[in-house]
Amino acid sequence: MSNAPASLFTGPLMSAAVRDSFVKLDPRMLVRNPVMFVVAIVALLSTILWIKGLAAGTGQPGFEGQLVFWLWLTVLFGNFAEGLAEGRGKAQAASLRATKAELSARRLPGADGALAKAWRIVPASQL
Repeated sequence: MSNAPASLFTGPLMSAAVRDSFVKLDPRMLVRNPVMFVVAIVALLSTILWIKGLAAGTGQPGFEGQLVFWLWLTVLFGNFAEGLAEGRGKAQAASLRATKAELSARRLPGADGALAKAWRIVPASQL
């Protein structure tokens, strides 16, 4: 059995986290995380003000556009990190369930130790 840690960035885990980062833009999902919800609201308001400024030809569109970009990137990256953590947790739980199902043990018929060589292999769930 190898003690090397599993890679954090596996293909299926990454693709699920990227998908989740966009799915979690739904306000009903964002409201569960108050910090990300506030950042998303500010990003939305900043986007509206930036577009309004572009249409009117006022303000500093380069600076405001960059600000909007970084705000949305913050929301997406926060959702990505949360999705990655959830995916790792689910994968670890599935691995533990599989280990529990596959685990076997040697069971002794008596507790006195006299029948120490009369053990039999049983699933660990039957102990």
